[in-house]
Amino acid sequence: MADTREFDIALFGATGFVGKLTALYLAGAAPDTARIALAGRSLDKLTAVRAELGPAAANWELVVADSTDQPSIDALAARTKVVVTTVGPYLRYGMPLVAACAKAGTHYADLTGEPLFIRDAIDRYHEQAVETGAKIVNSCGYDSIPSDLSVYLLYKRSVEDNTGELEDTTLIASMKGGASGGTIDSGRAMMEAIAADSTKASVLAHPYSLSPDKTMDPDVGRQTDQALMRASAIHPGLDGWVATFIMGAHNTKIVRRSNGLLGWVYGKNFRYREVMSAGKSPAAPLVAAGIAGGIVATMAAGAVLSRVSAGRKLLDRVLPKPGTGPDEKSRNSGWFTMKTYAHTTSGAKYVATFSGKGDPGYQATAVLLGESGLCLAFDTGKQPELAGILTPAAAMGDALTERLRAAGMTIEVDRA
Repeated sequence: MADTREFDIALFGATGFVGKLTALYLAGAAPDTARIALAGRSLDKLTAVRAELGPAAANWELVVADSTDQPSIDALAARTKVVVTTVGPYLRYGMPLVAACAKAGTHYADLTGEPLFIRDAIDRYHEQAVETGAKIVNSCGYDSIPSDLSVYLLYKRSVEDNTGELEDTTLIASMKGGASGGTIDSGRAMMEAIAADSTKASVLAHPYSLSPDKTMDPDVGRQTDQALMRASAIHPGLDGWVATFIMGAHNTKIVRRSNGLLGWVYGKNFRYREVMSAGKSPAAPLVAAGIAGGIVATMAAGAVLSRVSAGRKLLDRVLPKPGTGPDEKSRNSGWFTMKTYAHTTSGAKYVATFSGKGDPGYQATAVLLGESGLCLAFDTGKQPELAGILTPAAAMGDALTERLRAAGMTIEVDRA
C-alpha cells in the first residue's frame, strides 16, 4: 500500500462503549507521530469523545461515516491505511466496511465473534482483498487472539524443537469478567439470520466452516465444542472439572482457518477444542454440568424467540443493551488466563499461557484491538505476506505477539 493516505488508523465506532476504551488506549499507546482519526455517525459525539482523551488526541481528525451510507464508508476506507471497527453486530452493520476496504486495499481489524459474517465476507470479498493487498482481519479481541496466537506459538515451538506436528490440543479458559451487550447482540443477530435461512445453521455447527479449502482439512473424525469432563483428561497434572466454553465454537473455527491459511502446517492430525474451568470444589461437577446445559438451553431459547416478533421484543427488554458495560473499577478488576495444552507426533507435550489484566470483553479487548490496529499500520515489514479475509495469527503472527508482550500481556510456551 502506498503511503499516501491521510491517516494511519481510523477508529470506526469510536463513540460506542468499547470504541471509547479503544480510543483511550490508542491515545496512550500510539506513537506521537501516528495520524489517527475517530469515525462515527455523530460529529457532536465524536467531538465529545476526543475531548475526553487528553492532549495526545487533541489534533485527531473526526470523520462522519455511517454503515448505512456506502459512499461515506468508501470515503473513510480510501483515506486511511487501517480501519479498526467496533461497529456490530457485524452481520447487520459490518459488510459495507469490508467491501470498502477490500476495494481500496485498506487493512481492517474487527471484534466479530460471528462465523456467519466471516463466512459471508470470505465468499464475497476474499479474492478482491487478495488482489488489492488488503488484510481484512477478523476477531481481534479476547475472541479470538489468545486462542489463535497460542496455537500458532505452540506450532512454532514444536518446529524449533523438532518434535513433530501438533495433534490433540485443548485450551482451558479461566477469567473474571462479564458478557457485553454487544456480544449478546451479536449472538442474537446470528439466531435471527438462521431463523430467516435455516441453511446457515451448518456454518455454526461445522468445525471447518471457515476453512479456506475443505478438501485439505485434517481427517480426524468428529470434533465437538460441548464438554463436561475432568481436567486430568487433558493433562494428568490438572485438578477439577471443565465445561463448555461459550466462545469455543467461534474461536476453534478461527484457529482452524489459521491452520489452512498458513498451509495446514499445524499437522495432518491436528485436533483442537476449547473448554473453561469449572473449579475444584466438590460442587464443580454440578457447576460444569450447569454451564454446559445452560449454554445449550440459552442458545435454543434464543433461536426460538428470534423467530417471532413477540420473542424479539422480549429479548430486547431482558438482555443487556449494546454499547453498555461495567464501570471502571469492575473493568480493572477483571483478568483472563488461557492455558493451551498440546501433544505432538513425537510424544512431546507443551503448554502455552496467554494471560492479561482487565475485564476480557472490555479492558483487555481494547488493548488487543488497539495493538492489532497499530501492528497493521506500523509493522508491515514484520508480518506474513498474506492478504484477504484473514485471522490474527495468519495476518500478524510474531509481530502482534511482540506488541502484546510489550503491552504487558503474558505470552509464553513451555514443555508440559
